[in-house]
Amino acid sequence: MRAVVTVVGKDTVGILANVSTACAEMNVSVDEVTQSILNEYFCLIMLVSSDADDFAIEDLKNHISGKVPEMQVHVMHEDIFNSMHRI
Repeated sequence: MRAVVTVVGKDTVGILANVSTACAEMNVSVDEVTQSILNEYFCLIMLVSSDADDFAIEDLKNHISGKVPEMQVHVMHEDIFNSMHRI
């Protein structure tokens, strides 16, 4: 399973560390990551993967959100992301 994770919000110290830790705690690998700061806003996009058969996207989203509660977090299965951006 591969998914796209986006995190956006006011820039603070430790966002990338907290999101990466949340992924590791769920046994999810961070395959690619890009981040930028636009004025005072932090923007992060990650491509993540998991070999778990019973992996739930919503569980990962909730776990990341718990680590960075002040941020907007979205997690989308890679197939859905690709379908949305194919048009």
